[in-house]
Amino acid sequence: MNFSCSSCHKTYTIPDGKLPSTKKLAFPCPDCGHRIELNLGDNASGDAATAEKTSVAAAPTSAPADDQQTAEELKNRILSNLSGLPSIPQIVFKAHEIMEDPNSSTSKVAELIETDQAIAAKVLKMANSAYYGMSGKVSSIQHAAVVLGDKALGELITLAGTSSLLGNKLYGYAMDSGELWRHSMTVAFGSKIMAQRHMPQLENDAFSVGLIHDVGKLVLDRPVLNRKSLFDEFMAAGDKTFLSAENRILGFDHAEIGYDICRQWQIPDTLAKAILYHHRPSAAADDDLVSIVSMADTIANMAAAMSMVGHIQSGIDAVMYMVDDTVMERLALGEKDLGVVMEAALDAVEKIMLEIAPS
Repeated sequence: MNFSCSSCHKTYTIPDGKLPSTKKLAFPCPDCGHRIELNLGDNASGDAATAEKTSVAAAPTSAPADDQQTAEELKNRILSNLSGLPSIPQIVFKAHEIMEDPNSSTSKVAELIETDQAIAAKVLKMANSAYYGMSGKVSSIQHAAVVLGDKALGELITLAGTSSLLGNKLYGYAMDSGELWRHSMTVAFGSKIMAQRHMPQLENDAFSVGLIHDVGKLVLDRPVLNRKSLFDEFMAAGDKTFLSAENRILGFDHAEIGYDICRQWQIPDTLAKAILYHHRPSAAADDDLVSIVSMADTIANMAAAMSMVGHIQSGIDAVMYMVDDTVMERLALGEKDLGVVMEAALDAVEKIMLEIAPS
C-alpha cells in the first residue's frame, strides 16, 4: 500500500502482507512529524472481511497434543527453568547500586567494571562510539567515568550487560540475530529522550526498562515455535496483533512473563511494572515510567512499519501498534515531537551499532 503525508507529501509504502484490513492506524510522519491517519477498513471487501472474522472465530486455542498444559502450568514451567536464559550480569545491578549511593563515587563504579573484562571491553568500545562524541579518545574505564559522567557510564554498563542476553535469533518470533537487540536499543534511547525532556528524574530507569522491556520474548520463543501452526492460523485473519495471539493461545503474553522474570531477578517493582504494562499503558495511567516506555515502543514499531531502518521488529506486526493519544497528552508530546524522538533514537542506535554488536 502506498500513501503520502498530507503535510510534506512524502510517499511511503507498507507491504500488503502486513496490512490489517479492519483497523485504523495513526502515526507521525517520520519526515515532518505530521499525524498520518489511515482507514484500512476501506481496503477490504465485505466478503473478505466476513471470511476473516470467520477464520478468527474458528481459530483453535489449545496447545498441540504433545504439550497440553494450562496457562498456569506453562508459565510455572518456564519460570522454573530460567537457568538456560542468560541473565543480566550481577555486576550491572551492583554498578547501579553504587551510582545510586550519594556517598559513593564514579571511580568506585569504574573499579567494579574493571573486574569483568568482557563488560569492560564492551563499555570501552561504546564509549568511543560517535554517539558519545569521544571516538578514539577514551583509553580506560576510569577515563570514561571522568569524561562521560555517571549517567552515560550507567547507560554503557546496561548496554554492555544486556547485549548477549538480547542478541540471539528468535525463531518463534521470526526475528534475526541482533534484531531484538536493535529494537530494544531504539526503545531505550527513545525512552531516555522523552524522560530527559519532561521527567529527567526517570531518565536512568527509562533507559534501563526500555532496554529489557521485551525480555519475555526470550523465554516464550520456544513455546511460540512449538505452536507455530496455531499462531499462523490465528494471525491469518490479518487484523490481529501477535500480542493477542500470545494471550489467546498461551494464556498470557510476553509482557506478563517479562514482569515475572524481573521479579525473579529482583529488579525493582517500579521497573518491572513498566514492562508489564508497556502494551497497555491505560491500565497504569498514573505511572509516568509506563507511559514513557510504552510510547517509545510504539515509536520504534512505527519506525519499522515505515521502513526507516531494515530490521526493527520487522518480522511480526509493527503496523498494528497505534499511537495512544492519552499517553501523548500525559507526556506533553505533540505530533512533531514523535518524529523528532524517532529520528534521534534511530540515530543513537546506528552510532552505537557501528562499534558493538551482540555476542
